[in-house]
Parts: sequence; structure tokens; C-alpha cells
Amino acid sequence: MQYEIKGTVMQSLEVHLNHGEAVFTESGGMSWMTDGVEMKTSGRGGLGAMLGRALAGEVAVPHHLHLRRPQAMITFTPEAPGKIVPLQLEPGQELIAQKDSFMCAEDSVTMAMHSRKRLGAGFFGGEGFIMQKLTGPGMAFLEVPGEVVEYSLGQGQLLRVDPGHVAAFDPSVNFDIEMVKGVSNILFGGEGLFLATLRGPGRVWLQTLTLSALAAKLASLIPKGN
Repeated sequence: MQYEIKGTVMQSLEVHLNHGEAVFTESGGMSWMTDGVEMKTSGRGGLGAMLGRALAGEVAVPHHLHLRRPQAMITFTPEAPGKIVPLQLEPGQELIAQKDSFMCAEDSVTMAMHSRKRLGAGFFGGEGFIMQKLTGPGMAFLEVPGEVVEYSLGQGQLLRVDPGHVAAFDPSVNFDIEMVKGVSNILFGGEGLFLATLRGPGRVWLQTLTLSALAAKLASLIPKGN
């Protein structure tokens, strides 16, 4: 499989498949394609996996795109301005990503629900209790609002982040939520009541835009009244 990411603000992912290759995506994820591609829906992994995908913010029944000809091209586009992140996952390699970030992946990749183990992260995380877990082997692609900033944390190295800016991280990274200290910080800090803590070792991908902030900004510009 070959791919090309085009564009800057509203990127597109162009995937070129050869005979015997296939990808899967969420419902509505495909934007255009050449002739010779067959689209099928599948229960992929059984009822438990279907329910897990639904809880993780994806459709319960994904769309699988298979070739009927030696070669074909499929293009995927994101739902919001941002970046497409390509990930080459080795056999058994896992990545934890926020819900709704999955764009598409090779058919060999497994996508499942990931539950945060700590109650603090579960109840107070900006993206909710449920995240996605992608397991290799194969290529997977995430769609991340805004720009993407990647950090490689050393053993014990800590980042404190507004929860909505956490896009993805390695399973080796310890993720939790802590309450902002100080009454004045809570009332006037403007950053919310909670911060995500990411402690290494491992890689972390942060996003510069959150859809909730974008929606709030757009809502403030809409004229109110009759």
C-alpha cells in the first residue's frame, strides 16, 4: 500500500491499493475513489468489538474497501481543519488515541475500545472515559484538529496538558487527570478545573485545536435575537 497526504489546512489522504490489499474506515470516511473498489460492511471482531467501537465514538459496523481490479485509489478527508497523522504499527504495537480521531487503517490493524483505569481520568477527562486502541501490524491514520506537536518523554518526565489537547500517546505513558490547585486558579485561570498529566516514557501527540473551543468561538460570533 502506498499513500500521499495532500494539502495544508484541510488535508486529504490518497491511498493507492494493489491486488489483495484492503483498508477499513468509519461510515462516511471515504470521500472519492476510482473504479474497481468494492465497499462492504462487516461485524469485524464480533458483537463485543462492535459495541466497543460504538463506545469509542466510531460506528459499530465499519466499512471495508476491497479491490476488484489490480490497482485503485481511495481518498479520505477529515471532518475539521487539521492534520493527518500516519502511523506504521509493528506486530502487536499499540497506540491510544482520543475518540473520533480514527480515519482509516489497513485491514490487518485492530481497533478497539480503551478504558482509562483511573477514576480521575475517567470521570474528569476532557475527552471522556473511553478512548481508542489501535493494534498493529499495519498502517493507520488519525485525523487531528489543528496542528500536531509530538514529544518523546523520558522515564518519569511529566507534561501537564489541557485534556482536550491530548490527541494520542503510547501505552507506556501514564495518563491521569489532576484537579487545578488554588481557588483563584479555578475561578479565574480560564483553563478549566482539571489538567491531564502524561508521564513518560513514551511518545505523546498533542493537538493545537479542540473542536469544543472552535464551536464555542463560532457560537459567540452568531448574531443573537429574533
